[in-house]
This record gives sequence, structure tokens and C-alpha cells, in this order.
Amino acid sequence: MSQLTLQQAQTIIEAALARSKASGYQPMGIAVLDAAGHLKAFASEDGASMFRFDIARAKAWGAVGMGVASRKLAERAKDNPNFFVALAATADGKFLPQTGAVVIRDAAGQLLGAVGASGGTGDEDEAICLAGVQAAGLASG
Repeated sequence: MSQLTLQQAQTIIEAALARSKASGYQPMGIAVLDAAGHLKAFASEDGASMFRFDIARAKAWGAVGMGVASRKLAERAKDNPNFFVALAATADGKFLPQTGAVVIRDAAGQLLGAVGASGGTGDEDEAICLAGVQAAGLASG
């Protein structure tokens, strides 16, 4: 059974921050969670607001818990808002179905965790997460 390593999580964060900087995005917060939803690594750029950690973690937590990117969760929430509001309440606010997090899988497709970002638009957050996962040699699908 594969597990997400600290080195992989740090590589994801470093590459995501590099992509963010190269793209000229606002200061980001990036959270990497393992398959059990536990925080593996986090970084907050200078100038990022105090909300970045909670938002990035909640996006990633929802993604890893449901096994799909948070973009997909946001789409599902449109069709079933009551369920997603109830799920967020049940999860003590740790669940945020908003674009900006992707799952992390190994080459065999096993779920290793998720990475979420907060600071830009949902598309920007998602793009840097994808760049981080790819830089670590892992898959996001």
C-alpha cells in the first residue's frame, strides 16, 4: 500500500508556489492532506490572509473524503445543495465543495491524499495544485 510521503507533499507545495509566482497570482495558502484527511504539509505565502489555511484544508478535505476534485464537488453541490450544506455541518466546517483542490493518486490509481489551495480564483487554485501533483510525479485523476 502506497502512502504520501512528506517529501512528496513538500514537492507539491514547492511546485505549486512556483507556478503561482510565475503566473502572478495573489499570495497563496496550500494544504496537502494524506488519504485519511490528516495534514501532511502546509505553506502560507507572505501576505496571504489568515483564512487561507482553513479554506485550502477544507477544499482538500472534501476532495480526499469524496475521492474527486473539489471542482466536481462544486458541480454536484449545485444539484443537491441541502446535502452539501448538511455534509459541511456534519464535518464541523472541514468540508468546502469549491474549486481549488485535487486528489493525489499513485501510478496504480490508489488514493494517496489531496492538495487544496486558496488565494486566487478557484481556477487559479486548482491550476497550481495540478502543477504540484505533476511535479511530484503523481496523478490527480
